[in-house]
Amino acid sequence: MPNTIHAAPRRTVRVRAARLLLTLLLAVAGGLFAGAAPASAHAALLGSDPAQGVVVDKAPTQVTLTFSEQVAFSDGSLRVLDPRGQRVDTGKPANLSGTTYGVQMRPGLPNGTYTVTYQVVSADSHPVSGAFTFSVGAPSATTVSASSPTVGGGVVGTLYGIGRYVSYAGFILLIGGAAFVLACWQRGAGVRAVQRLVVSGWVALTSATLALLLLRGSYTGSGKVADIFDLSLIGQVLQTKAGAALVSRLLLLAAAALFIAVLFGAYVRRDAEEAAADADGAADGDGDAGAGQGAGEVAADPSAEKRDLTFGLAIGGTVIAAGLAATWAMAEHASTGIQTGVAMPVDVLHLLAVAVWLGGLATLLVALHRAPSIGTAAVRRFSRIAFGSVVTLAATGVYQAWRQVGSWSTLTGTTYGQLLLVKVGLVAVLVGTGWISRRWTAQLADAPTDVATDAARKKPATVAAQTSGLGSASASGSGSGSDKEMSAEQTSATASGSEASGPEGASRPAGSSGKASAGAGDPERAAQLARQRAAMAAARAKRVRDADPFRSGLRRTVLAEAAVAVVLLAVTTALTTTEPGRTEEAAKAVTASSASQRSGSLSLKIPFDTGGQDGKGTVRLTLDPARVGGNVMHVYVTRPNGNAFDVPEVKVAFTLQAKSIGPLPIAPDHIATGHWSASGVQIPMAGDWKIEVTVRTSDIDQVTVNKNAQIG
Repeated sequence: MPNTIHAAPRRTVRVRAARLLLTLLLAVAGGLFAGAAPASAHAALLGSDPAQGVVVDKAPTQVTLTFSEQVAFSDGSLRVLDPRGQRVDTGKPANLSGTTYGVQMRPGLPNGTYTVTYQVVSADSHPVSGAFTFSVGAPSATTVSASSPTVGGGVVGTLYGIGRYVSYAGFILLIGGAAFVLACWQRGAGVRAVQRLVVSGWVALTSATLALLLLRGSYTGSGKVADIFDLSLIGQVLQTKAGAALVSRLLLLAAAALFIAVLFGAYVRRDAEEAAADADGAADGDGDAGAGQGAGEVAADPSAEKRDLTFGLAIGGTVIAAGLAATWAMAEHASTGIQTGVAMPVDVLHLLAVAVWLGGLATLLVALHRAPSIGTAAVRRFSRIAFGSVVTLAATGVYQAWRQVGSWSTLTGTTYGQLLLVKVGLVAVLVGTGWISRRWTAQLADAPTDVATDAARKKPATVAAQTSGLGSASASGSGSGSDKEMSAEQTSATASGSEASGPEGASRPAGSSGKASAGAGDPERAAQLARQRAAMAAARAKRVRDADPFRSGLRRTVLAEAAVAVVLLAVTTALTTTEPGRTEEAAKAVTASSASQRSGSLSLKIPFDTGGQDGKGTVRLTLDPARVGGNVMHVYVTRPNGNAFDVPEVKVAFTLQAKSIGPLPIAPDHIATGHWSASGVQIPMAGDWKIEVTVRTSDIDQVTVNKNAQIG
């Protein structure tokens, strides 16, 4: 009853604290989004000279590109191609000033359409590529495709994405599993399933890091599978920020291997020593009081040493975990844009909170399904730690969302913002499922513990006899009988096992004595009997665990949390490779501004031949200002000698094939000899438009000619 009386006020206080925290986070989020300022953190092309789609009178001496942040060029990553696909640049891009880069052009270039392609690595280590065209004198046919070169895609891109996912998963299992053992369940260091989980995390992170190091050169370059093992590319990767981060991660993983060995080896050895000391104390329990006091003094020293060991492992593990998290922060979104000095530590905290929460969740799931037992105190400790991790995750996540998104419209109008909303929804589902798990944890701590304790008190002699019969092999696996961390399930399993074997032993005391004496004379037989008893005890404990409805309910909710966590990790991995909303919006704004400020006009010359008498000539079409919205169009028809002449009909149509827009027909008005015009020609969006001109020179002779041009 007293527990019931005090539980309600505590729950009320927690609810009020949670509401206050939620209100504070919403207020901070609203203030951050309201005061957002432009920023960048994923390179985007903001402008070029010559600009995209323009027609210049004479060939430029250089081509310049301006990005939203500093980028890394390599030889051949910025190319200018003539209409035949031949390079006309000098091949040596240079940083002219800030985020503006340029390449020199060869002299004496003829008229025609030129294509500029670029493939760079942004400051946050992501590859960026693109292409555009400009014309000298007048546009011409070209054999070069103006589509962006493939980068970060294909087989290599898929492998690189898988490697990133596996590296995050390995980091979570390694750090979260080790933290769970250190902070919640130190006896779990001796559980083989937990050991395999943490070691698997280390192996996954190490393997993925090596794979990313090999794939990096091809991923940011050609994208060819054959280039994965190109040693020259690997050498270039090692000189980049991303390469340095991967190498640093490998060095820290070497230290992590030593940490794992000490964590599992030292704890298991300490537990074995304590179990042996307890067994010796039980055997000499009828001795004099002075001997008992001496044994107590000896037992105190290992406990102090274990506390020192735990403290040292906690400090070393925290340093290694923070270092591993920093290898992501120093090479990705947090390392560029605004407030990098704040963003990088916040990113480290965010990654550590995710690892402690989700990695601990995975360890708890393994313990509930595979471990012989886990104390309710350990589950409760993890529940408190998980709550702290969620609070840290929410606080750091709000800051990162403001920094990468910047406004409410960007949150719903960009791919990054939409993925972020999905991530927030998944986290909310995880928190809700975790709340259900906390309820199961509270029930797990009540009824089963009392029942098991009563059963153990009823037959203390039987429990002691069974523990003695199992020998040292069983003692090292399950710990001493006086262990405060012993779970309710294990205690009830031992008690029920004793009740089942007690009557049998009473009916055949001689047989039991004979088996014991036979085992004492034959070491192999004794070891076999010990294994059989241990297996029987484990089977009884498993039956009791599986029959416990509270433990079963906790297992189901933890399994559901783990399933959601897998999807959440995939969304997080996609977010790290997606252009942040701030950068996407900034690039769109600059593009729209440059298009609206452009005052030049588009001019095309297209020869035609209808095949009839006086059917040859040239059509010159101009569009002013050649941007999205209203334009003025003029069409001039001239003979081969350059003289203007009239034809019965001229029609024009605009088609944007990439967006399936058009053809949009235009019927210009005849103004003068060889001159037609139309005002208010609406271009709905920017793109590479196909312009078709139909010329009819007689009742039966007509032809349609076309040419593509960038408008907007």
